[in-house]
Amino acid sequence: MAPPSFDQNTARISAVHPDIIETHILTRLDGPTLASASCVSSQLHSLASDESLWTNICHSTWPSTNTPRLRHVISSFPYGPRSFFSDSFTNPDQTPAATSSSSPSLNRPSEIISAVDVYYKNKLIFSRVVETETASGWFNCSPFRVDLLDPKDSVQTRIPHPDNEDTCHELAEDLTLSWILIDPIGQRAMNLSSYKPVTVQRHWLSGEAHVRFSSVLSGGDKGSSSEFVQCGIVVTSGGSQGGEMHVREVNLQVEDMDGTHLNGKDSLVILQRGLEGKRRNVKGREDEGKRKYEDYVEKKRERKEKKLRTEGALDMLCVAFGVFTFFSSGLYLLWR
Repeated sequence: MAPPSFDQNTARISAVHPDIIETHILTRLDGPTLASASCVSSQLHSLASDESLWTNICHSTWPSTNTPRLRHVISSFPYGPRSFFSDSFTNPDQTPAATSSSSPSLNRPSEIISAVDVYYKNKLIFSRVVETETASGWFNCSPFRVDLLDPKDSVQTRIPHPDNEDTCHELAEDLTLSWILIDPIGQRAMNLSSYKPVTVQRHWLSGEAHVRFSSVLSGGDKGSSSEFVQCGIVVTSGGSQGGEMHVREVNLQVEDMDGTHLNGKDSLVILQRGLEGKRRNVKGREDEGKRKYEDYVEKKRERKEKKLRTEGALDMLCVAFGVFTFFSSGLYLLWR
């Protein structure tokens, strides 16, 4: 028996009442599956474009978006929560080929919003929303840094504090983080997190755990220190008396290939280019994020070694010039 044709499949879907599809089927789908379903037929495209479906998906995927300010900002996107999900669930494509012909618009955002959600074994640990103004001279000149928690604040969790290599590895497998950077004026967003940690390190003296998430973006000209930059998200935690993690700091900084933290003005240019740039597939994004971070670390190492070789050659040249000058002066005085 021949398999049913595409038209027959479409007809079978059309035979189902739209209310049943919308209420009992589409509401059970996650964002990527709902986006795929909308491509099957014009009817499903119309039903899957319902704003309430995408609003619920955004709130369930990122609980931090369920605040009055962010609900208003997301509603202003070109296609509302559907556009926001498309921007935030995918990763910015920051390969040189994708950004060489693009430049950020002249209208710099006057503020950026960070929506952050931290999960452990798929259970929400905490969410935060931080608004950062970008128009002041202090922001432009100071090192770019967004702190999620106030110095006196902390978050108690039930996560076992890592105390050896095995527990650090377990934490790297079970902890996930989403850091969505939003431009409310430009109506764009992007996710700066590698979702899973790229490194988990325990300080040998204090016992603090430093969990790093990362996103590598294309920055300045080829060969410059900002050819590639790292948007590093570090979660710092200590142990409580009960042996559980006590989150003390969560911050975002932008670092170039020389290890220098960029100031607000330079960071904003790179972040704005990422916000306005293309997006890439999220398939295997955890492995891809770690691979890009390792490539970035390797490029940093090669750049440092090249710089040391250059400085060593210059030092040898200066020594040779000094010796030559010394002997030339001696010969001149001798034959005078």
